This record gives sequence, structure tokens and C-alpha cells, in this order.
Amino acid sequence: MFLESALVQRAMLSGEIQFAMMTGGLMAAPRLAGADLTMLAGFVNRYVARVMVRPEITTPADLKGKRAGIVRLGAAADRGLRLVLSRWGLNPDKDLTFLQVPGGEPARIIALSANSIDVSLINPPYHKKGIEAGLKILANMEDMDIPIQHIGLVTTQRLMSKNPDVVRRTVKSYVEGIQVMRSNPVLSKRALSKYMKITDPGELQETYQLLKKLVPIKPYPTLEGFRVVLDELSEKIPSAKNANPKDFTDTKFLEELDRSGFIDQLYK
Repeated sequence: MFLESALVQRAMLSGEIQFAMMTGGLMAAPRLAGADLTMLAGFVNRYVARVMVRPEITTPADLKGKRAGIVRLGAAADRGLRLVLSRWGLNPDKDLTFLQVPGGEPARIIALSANSIDVSLINPPYHKKGIEAGLKILANMEDMDIPIQHIGLVTTQRLMSKNPDVVRRTVKSYVEGIQVMRSNPVLSKRALSKYMKITDPGELQETYQLLKKLVPIKPYPTLEGFRVVLDELSEKIPSAKNANPKDFTDTKFLEELDRSGFIDQLYK
């Protein structure tokens, strides 16, 4: 089922769902507070969003005093934008005002065009709509090569202990799904069109190629990426500073598949 990120987190914590696709930040924060969450596989370990701004903004310094549009405080667009702003020497909490704009990238593009906000992270291929609307790209996070544990498959340690075979088969199905995505572009683009509402053939092809580039054949979570997540969280959760990234992942089922040669065999 599709749930907005905050609802996914709540559903996992309440036990209403057993597996979820979550960002490292979204699962790490409750884990630091004692929640029984762990990441089994990592599918995206780099930011690819564009820092999109209104046309009159030309440098990062111009963002001081401006309004940043995000989906929700603490969500991926919020964390990613704060990370970039900090690297530019800005204090996200003091130098900008963060406004929640529900509705995803299209809604934030509309808000930028309407002068309701001044800056936001926009993922491809939606950034092209922003360019068409006269907005500017201040930075491409893909070029900045910032390691981050972004999207991954999350479950609970309790389920892993209680029903390991279900977890094992779920991990296996995701590994097989990656192979299908890479080997069957027609099926993959059909799914992208359905769930991302992309109809332009060029945009579909670009999105598909980006997906192939981002998602690894062997989807191990990145400990380096979790370190970045934890360092960022430490500003509001002090215990994150000394937390061990290894404590937030459990890849034994993925390792089983890897050692057995199953993953390599899929691509022969």
C-alpha cells in the first residue's frame, strides 16, 4: 500500500505493517528512542534532488531570510535541504523559515512559481517542470555526491526473530525485483508511468535510467550514509552522535543470498 512518509513511520511503530520503504533518517530517529526497527536493504544511497529556487536568487547567500518549502519537518526533503544549506555556511534554523507544503514535488513547484516559497528540493524528473515554469536550479545534489542512507527496506527485529523465513523471502523478492527492473525496461517504465504519473516518453526514459543508476544490484545499506544521517540527527538527538551505524542495519538475509551466488546468477 502507498502511505505518506509520516504515516509509514507511525504504521511501522504501531505494528500495523511489517515492512516499509523508509529513509535512514525516518527509521533512525525512532530507533534512537528505543523502537525496534532495522534496515534490511538499501536502495538509494545518494541524493539526486535539485535545489530549485525562484529566478531572482543567484547565490546561496541570497537564501538568507528566505522561505524553504518542504513536505514535512523531518522528512527527506527537509533533511536534504538542511544538509546542503549547512554545507553552504547557512544555519537552516536561523537563516531560513521552513514551510510545510503538502502534495509532493508538483505542489512545491506551484508554490515556488506563486512566490509562496523561495527554495525547495525537487527530484528528477519533476525539476524539468520547474525549469519550464521559469524557476532556476541553484545546485544539483547528484553532482555534490553526498553519501546518505536514503530509501531502504525496513522491518522489526522482532519479526526477524519470530518469522525469519518471511523476512528472508521478502528480501529475496526485492533482489529479484531489482533484476526485473534492470532487464525489463518496458515493464519498469509502465510502473513508473502508473505510480509517478509520468506520461512523456523522454521523461520516462530519463527516470528509468536514473533508477538503474541509483539502485545497486546488491542493495547493501551504506554505513557511511548512516553516519551522515546520525550526524545530522545529533543536532536534535544527542545520542545519535556516538551511535554505531551498524546497529541500524541487519543484512544477514542479503548476505545469505550473496554468498550462495543467487544474486550473481540472476544476471547470467
